[in-house]
Amino acid sequence: MKPVIALVGRPNVGKSTLFNRMTKSRDAIVADFAGLTRDRHYGNGRQGRREYIVIDTGGFEPDAGDGSIFREMARQTQQAVAEADVVLFIVDARAGLSAQDHDIANYLRRLGKTSILVANKAEGMKEGQQLVDFYELGLGEVYPVSAAHGQGIRSLVDFALDSIGIPEPDDDLPTEDEGIIKLAVAGRPNVGKSTLINTWLGEERLVAFDLPGTTRDAISVPFERNGQKFELIDTAGLRRKGKVFEAIEKFSVVKTLQAIESANVVLLLLDATQGVTDQDAHIAGFILETGRAVVVAINKWDAVDEYQRELVLRSVETRLAFLKFAALHYISAKKRQGLGPVWQSIIQAHAAANIKMSTPMLTRLLHEAVQFQAPKRSGMFRPKLRYAHQGGMNPPVVVVHGNSLEHVTDAYKRYLEGRLRKQFNLIGTPLRIEMKTSHNPYKDKE
Repeated sequence: MKPVIALVGRPNVGKSTLFNRMTKSRDAIVADFAGLTRDRHYGNGRQGRREYIVIDTGGFEPDAGDGSIFREMARQTQQAVAEADVVLFIVDARAGLSAQDHDIANYLRRLGKTSILVANKAEGMKEGQQLVDFYELGLGEVYPVSAAHGQGIRSLVDFALDSIGIPEPDDDLPTEDEGIIKLAVAGRPNVGKSTLINTWLGEERLVAFDLPGTTRDAISVPFERNGQKFELIDTAGLRRKGKVFEAIEKFSVVKTLQAIESANVVLLLLDATQGVTDQDAHIAGFILETGRAVVVAINKWDAVDEYQRELVLRSVETRLAFLKFAALHYISAKKRQGLGPVWQSIIQAHAAANIKMSTPMLTRLLHEAVQFQAPKRSGMFRPKLRYAHQGGMNPPVVVVHGNSLEHVTDAYKRYLEGRLRKQFNLIGTPLRIEMKTSHNPYKDKE
């Protein structure tokens, strides 16, 4: 088991910057903005041959009042501390000691968890006088670092791993990513994405709050169901561009789009109480453009009457007509209704996206399709489809070879797509058909 290191501290002390340094990534959004990180954010790090897991947390306020989002963030941090083998308590060397630092230190001392006091933003500062005040916290030695400049990070990680007795391994560990399905949950703000993932996990792993835009980063959570490993990715809700006012939220949109691109399957979550909006159609269009396998689920189905349900289904048929190949489910994340069939569709969509189609089978189907309905003649010539083979997976790509294929209409391509989908049961994945015309060796000769 990899050791777990949790980063804890008040807002804007540089926890996410340190997280990115320790994971050698840019997975956590970083900005000069207090309260940006709200959920627990996991990442893998490696120093030498020692691997570890880092947990980035939101600004910690142990005594935050009930009902506020700060209380929800505090619960996330408390859970991260409970999961960790060692806690790095981050303070701001330039801002100095604060009452909130005392509260966090008291909380960590009561738990008895192995804790290391880290003074961030210490670049250019002489050790000694500026750090003396932090010894009041009673957590032992203060380790000055600069996450932004990378100073002292390597020795800090070594000390953290040594403090919990993690030896240098003899051999490199094998990778664990094989066979894992990356599932991104995407949709507009406040449709219930975090609530759905929390329901699946059986714990309040993500901050679920009745406030659009609560999730600001793409949060990844490992999960296993019936022996199949998943990586659940909760994305920030995508608003219309005109509604994105904060620069932080613009970064969140980028992270969401990156999460969709890196996923194997995307669960597009809709809100039954609001129907299918233009923004839902934009998100669906981006999923289709990236070629991701997709499953559509309408959340809050229990909160609407029969008339509203009929309106929602009509809007799905009209505005999401280009996703007819995707399975559609009606669920209630809060009441755990209809979630079982969603998993079956996710597995089916992933299998369809990675299907292998043999060249003889594709060529035979192509000839049968042409025999049943030939492509339209264009002038003196009729396109001649000779053979087909698979050109890629996730999404599946079928390459058709022949003569005068530039005259094949989009309607005929949709006809071929329909026959291929029926034969190979391609539910939940886009299918791309490419036409390659053979070169005429006599074209340029007199």
